[in-house]
Amino acid sequence: MPLGANKAAIMGVAGTGEAELTLLVDTTFTDTATFSITSDIDSTYSSYIFGFYNINPATDSADLTFQVNADGESGYNETLMSSIFHGFQSEDDQTAEMAYDSSYDQDNGTAFQAITIAQGNGSDESSNGFLHLYHPSSTTYATNWYSRFSSYHFQDKAYDQAAGGYFNITAAITDIQFKMSGGNMDGNIKMWGVP
Repeated sequence: MPLGANKAAIMGVAGTGEAELTLLVDTTFTDTATFSITSDIDSTYSSYIFGFYNINPATDSADLTFQVNADGESGYNETLMSSIFHGFQSEDDQTAEMAYDSSYDQDNGTAFQAITIAQGNGSDESSNGFLHLYHPSSTTYATNWYSRFSSYHFQDKAYDQAAGGYFNITAAITDIQFKMSGGNMDGNIKMWGVP
């Protein structure tokens, strides 16, 4: 499918790009502890886009996180570098902020990386966004990634989060896992391959 024809549905903007996206995963889940993709991340595509729709945690103030496995590895604990920025506006219009949040950084860490911050778990509270993983099959270069999310914060704030970094390994990445920092989650995750 042409990216241009589907750009509005995927990224929220119109376009006429020539690249083609291939939808590889489209899974809706309820009360799930982890969501893993253990196939289709290979050298077929140069990068992969993950779309997140109405991710709702069971636990208030939980973060959506992710980690990967290199080819032949397990445990979702690859070494990574990361940083995250956020902006927010409170519903009562009393507080607003745009800031770099060093508490979510990793410096050659192996923990799951937060890509949302302190989501609310109310029935009307969720996060939506995307994660882009570049050249995960490279065995020469580190694998770069970035994400962008809009979330309903547990303190009734509109949260915008932008995170990015790289996996500091020169091995092909074949698996990815998503989970909340605490408790289960509901939602829908899609994965596209990008030539």
